[in-house]
Amino acid sequence: MKKGVLFVISAPSGAGKSSLIEKIRPRFPDMLYSVSCTTRPPRPHEIEGVHYYFLTRDRFQEMIDRGQFLEWKEVHGNRYGTPAPPVMEAIRRGHRMILDIDVQGAAEVFKAFPQAVGIFITAPDLKILEQRLRNRGTDSEASILTRMKNARRELEQAELFAYGIVNDDLNRAAKELSAIIIKESEGSFDRPIQEISR
Repeated sequence: MKKGVLFVISAPSGAGKSSLIEKIRPRFPDMLYSVSCTTRPPRPHEIEGVHYYFLTRDRFQEMIDRGQFLEWKEVHGNRYGTPAPPVMEAIRRGHRMILDIDVQGAAEVFKAFPQAVGIFITAPDLKILEQRLRNRGTDSEASILTRMKNARRELEQAELFAYGIVNDDLNRAAKELSAIIIKESEGSFDRPIQEISR
C-alpha cells in the first residue's frame, strides 16, 4: 500500500493561509486535516475540534509530559501543538494530510518527517501583510507589532519549504496550491523533497 503524503503549510500571520486552505477543501474531499491544540481563547467564528482543540495550560502541559505532540511551540504568548497520533495513523493508512502550522512548528515536523512536502504562503509584501492583520480586527496594536516582527523572521526561513506561494489573489493561489497537492500525490511518500518553486 502506498504511504500517505504529509503536506506542511505555513505562513506569517495575515498571509491568508487559513482562507486558502478553506478554499481548496472542496476540491479534495478525501484530504485529512490535522486539528492543532492551543491554549489561546477561541475567536468568535472558531469551533472546538474543528479549528482547534482549546486546552488549558495545565492540560497542554500534561500532553507535553506524555510525549503526545509531534511538535509544539509557544507563539505570541500562547502554546500551539500538533497531536501526534492522528498524523501517524493517517500516514500509515496511506492518506493525504495537511498540517496548518507556524514556521517554528514546521521546522520540527521536517526533522521528524524529512519527506513531508512543505508549502510556504506569504503576502506580496510586508505592508499588505500588516494591513490584513489590521483589517481582521482581532489583534491589539501590541500583538500586530509582535506578529510583524515575527513575520520578518519567518520570511527568512522560507527556504525550509519545498514550495512558495504568494497569496496576492485567493483564486490564483488556490489553483497553485491545488496543483502542488495533485503533483505531489502522484508520487510515493518515499521520494526526496523537491527544490523550492518560486
